[in-house]
Amino acid sequence: MKLGLTGGIACGKSTVSAMLVARGAKLVDADQAAREVVLPGEPALEAIAAEFGQAVLNEDGTMNRAEVGKLVFNDRDRLNVLESILHPAIRNRMWTQIRAHEAEDPAQLIIADIPLLYETGQADLYDAVMVVYAPKTVQAERLMTRNGLTREQAEQRIDLQMDIEQKRSLADVVIDNSGTLDDTKQQVERFWQEQGLP
Repeated sequence: MKLGLTGGIACGKSTVSAMLVARGAKLVDADQAAREVVLPGEPALEAIAAEFGQAVLNEDGTMNRAEVGKLVFNDRDRLNVLESILHPAIRNRMWTQIRAHEAEDPAQLIIADIPLLYETGQADLYDAVMVVYAPKTVQAERLMTRNGLTREQAEQRIDLQMDIEQKRSLADVVIDNSGTLDDTKQQVERFWQEQGLP
């Protein structure tokens, strides 16, 4: 089973994916793939340098994230160009990993952790979508604690993403991570058993 895993910022996706991996699921992580596709020698990094100039590369050939950030910050067109290079590369990297896991064992649970799953139109590519949910108030509290943000800064970050209530309503499976760790663990356990996973 290929499960798309998503949620909002500070909802606890990594906590839930770690619980699933501990039970034997395989994890394919969009953030990890995003770091890999911009390593020196990767076609995506070469395309970014060709599009934005050599100034986006550090002396050692790695991507200068701060420089790229400055170029696309507040420039929707340039951000779109960057995303048109990165998103297909990330998606291809992830599907190569998913297919390799499927070849090993077609019956196992494969989780694709994709923060922007709905926003990038990938929900239909998976057998089911699990949303890790926490209400906005909890998201804000966690962000303030975790990142040392003011409430206003935390809410601004949350508002940049698709509304968590909307994600929740679209999900096939919802794990409510607003309570205790034990509550979350029980929901993950229930999901695992309902799927008949070993």
